[in-house]
Order: sequence, then C-alpha cells, then structure tokens
Amino acid sequence: MGFHSTRVLVLAATVLTVALVVSRIRRFLVRRQFARLHGCKPIVRRANKDPFFGLDRMYSFIQAAREHKALETARERHRALNYTFTSKQLLNSSILTSEPENIKTVLSINFKHYGLGHRLQQFEPLLGKGIFDTDGDHWAMSRALIRPNFTRDQVADLASFEHLIKDFFALIPRDGYTVVDLQSLFFRYTIDSATEFLFGQSVGSLRMTGSDLSFAEAFNYSQEAITTRGMLGQLHRFYSDPKADQSDRICREFAQQFVDEAVRIVQSEEKEDKNEGSETKRQKYIFSHELARRTSDKRRILDELMNVLLAGRDTTASMLSNMFFMLAKHPAVWSKLRREVASLEGRLPTYEELRNLKYLRCCMNESLRLHPVVPLNERKALQDTVLPVGGGKDGLSPVFVPKGTFVGYNIYAMHRRTDFYGPDADQFRPERWENGRLQPRWEYLPFNGGPRICVGQQYALTEVGYVTVRMAQEFQTLESRDPGPWEESLTLTLSSRNGTKVCVTPA
Repeated sequence: MGFHSTRVLVLAATVLTVALVVSRIRRFLVRRQFARLHGCKPIVRRANKDPFFGLDRMYSFIQAAREHKALETARERHRALNYTFTSKQLLNSSILTSEPENIKTVLSINFKHYGLGHRLQQFEPLLGKGIFDTDGDHWAMSRALIRPNFTRDQVADLASFEHLIKDFFALIPRDGYTVVDLQSLFFRYTIDSATEFLFGQSVGSLRMTGSDLSFAEAFNYSQEAITTRGMLGQLHRFYSDPKADQSDRICREFAQQFVDEAVRIVQSEEKEDKNEGSETKRQKYIFSHELARRTSDKRRILDELMNVLLAGRDTTASMLSNMFFMLAKHPAVWSKLRREVASLEGRLPTYEELRNLKYLRCCMNESLRLHPVVPLNERKALQDTVLPVGGGKDGLSPVFVPKGTFVGYNIYAMHRRTDFYGPDADQFRPERWENGRLQPRWEYLPFNGGPRICVGQQYALTEVGYVTVRMAQEFQTLESRDPGPWEESLTLTLSSRNGTKVCVTPA
C-alpha cells in the first residue's frame, strides 16, 4: 500500500512538473510572438550587477537615502542609463523610466494595462480602500464620489484660507533676526485648512502647543509607517510597529466622528425635504456632508476622507516649504514677486486676481519642476503590454512589459533633464516660464496625468498661491537662515530636510 501510494505521488508530481514546464514554454512562446508583433527589443541597460536579487541596488539606495541624496543618485543613474533601464529588487522585476512617452503610455494611452492595487497592504491601515490604493470599479467610484467636490465654486472660495492666516502670522517673529521654520507652520496651516474643508471643523493645530498636537503627530507617524512598509517591499509582511497601529487608530477614530455626524445631518435633511413645502438651506460647504449625500456607506466615506486629507495636507505643505526655501535663497525673485502682488494695492485677492498673477504662477511652476512633491511613482502591469521606447542599443525601440512587472517613473529626473529645460535645469529660475517660453506636455508632470490626474490640483495651487500672496503683502524681506543648499526629505511627499528656516521683516 505504501509503495503504491509513493508511485501515485511520484506520478502526480511528474505530471504537475510537466504541466508547469509546458505552461511556461507556451507562455514564453506567446510572449515572444507578442513582442515580435510589436517590434519590441530588450532593454540592454541594467541598474544591477546582482542579477538575482538586486542586493547591490538595495544597498546603494539605502546609502543614498542615509545621505539624503536618493533622488539625486537616481537622477544620475537615469542620465547614465539613457532614461529607461531594468532593475531587480528581491523577487520584483522593474522597468524604470523618465521618458515622457513611456509615462504617457502608462498613465494615459494604456491606462487599463496598469494598476496600483499593490499599494493596498501598505496604505490600508491608515487610508483604507480609496482613490490612492485601488483599481478598477472601486477606484472609478472613489473618483466619482470625490471629483464633484472640487468644482470651481469650491476652489474659488478663499474665505477659509484667510480665516487661518491670522493664526499663521501670529507664529512668525517680525524682528528681522529671530529664525522661524516656515515648513512646520505650513504643515500646521494645511492640516487646519484640510480638516476645515473636509470635516467643517479645523483641528486648530496653529493654536496648539506641545502634547495637544496628538492628531497631527499621529498623522505624521502613520505616514512614516507607510513609507517604511513601502521601502521594505515584500518584506513588509514581517514589519510590526505598535505605535503605527495606535497612530492609525487615533486618526481614523478622529475622522469617524465627523463621518457619523455627516450621515446624521444628511439623513435629517432628507427627512425635512420630504415634508411638503420644506426647503433645507445649506449654508456652509462641508466635504464630508457632500460625500454623505452620495453614499450612506460610512466605511466608504471614512476611507475617502482619509485619502483626501493625506493629499490636501501633505502635498500643499511640501510645495509651500520647498518654494519658500528657494524664494528665501533668491531675494531678487522675492522682490519681483512682491512688485507683482503690489498691483492688488493691499486688497485681499479674488480668485480671478490670483489666477492673473503671472509671475506667481511662474514661481509655483518652477518650484514644482525643481522639487515635485511626488517625485517617484510606479504602476504594476496587469497584462502583457508594451512601452514605446527604451529597447535596443539605441534605446529607441518598443519594450515588452510582462504582466506583473513594475514600471517606476521618476518625475524628479525628468524635470531636470537638460534636453527639456536647458543647461540650467538644476537652477531655480521662474523666468523660464514667462511669455509662454515653455509649453511642456508630458515632460512636466507635477500632478500626474491621464485618468488619475490629481482632482484637487486647482485647489492646491489656489491655496499655495493665496498663502504666498498674503506673505508677500505682510512681509517685505524674506531672508534664508539655512547656510546650506536644499536637501531632500523623501517620505510620501518631498520636502526640505532642514525645514524652511528664515527671518522676516514686516512690510
């Protein structure tokens, strides 16, 4: 009986092995035919010397990150390897690119060929399932829920930004020699504005000190944990951090109370609207209430709110801190910006006036070019597909992308290419955007592109523009108190490692 069982097991194992081999041979032949049909050639440039696990690249990345030069190191690698190359990290195979045509193909032309659902395990503890970590129908519904909330009327409502300016200015010394870190204040300002917009009630971090900043601190730590899980890749399953778990819980429980309130208020409004002749007046716009009018699923509302909170707070604060770091280093730019803002004659700007400040827009464009707030991104191929360039010795042929391959795209490297932006691509020079000198398409991508283009980009630009104008109206001088150059702090967004240390004098 034992001998018979052994023979059966051996036979079964043999059949399985043969089936697996035949399946792989068939897949190889199908893929080879697919690649030939599309004129694909292999990528000859590789980032790794270790072809099996890519340990050499992992080591060099860790070293560069410790020196706060991960982006610059990656940028140099892109330039040396002709902007599209392969990379290996443990069991994951990747194609890395900073070619606009490849990025356009991934994000737009072949949008359905790629996904980012692999983020879910990293993001879900804080964000749940929302617009930033899902694909397919779930993502489409998320976008449909969120997008109507960023209408022109909501973006153009500047009163909420002005409401927080007084508290913001109160924290800035005005004697011309006391140093203040604007970056920390920008992050407090944007979390206050984001929670006011989303929940109808600000967390009031600009008015808090010390241990009162529990929500903001928990939110920061939760994002650091997301970054750590991302860096660990497949090893993140073995990562455990009780403080991160507690921080996630604090953030989601804080937001949950506003979800419950929003659903209750909307249900109450609907009951009143059913009464004959009753007309409910909605005075104040609140994002969570608008979501509750579109779905009563509390978990769904909570997840979408957490996703928008992450974007609304971090990207805007990072952009402000990066831009003001450079403005403080370039007094002539600050003076020129103040001269343009002086055309308002001290008035608070309207939305249209804000949009018509051309040099302000040049400064924002240049900041986003030099320091894109989301400098690295990736997608995972959901099927066998093709990139238009990068193959062959000259790098001009199409490239076959097998299902399961990660395609990483480096916005930081692309934004500093001298063939797009000239020999001074490393320099902060807002004038490059004047008079329509640059008409960038996919080579300038601070807010992503295609169907996943940032729904809140106009809201973010409006907030950054408004805060910048009010700073220019309030302060005559803006002097850097950081003796060194800008250094990267790379987490989910990109900001200055040393903050934005300045001193100011009032206008």
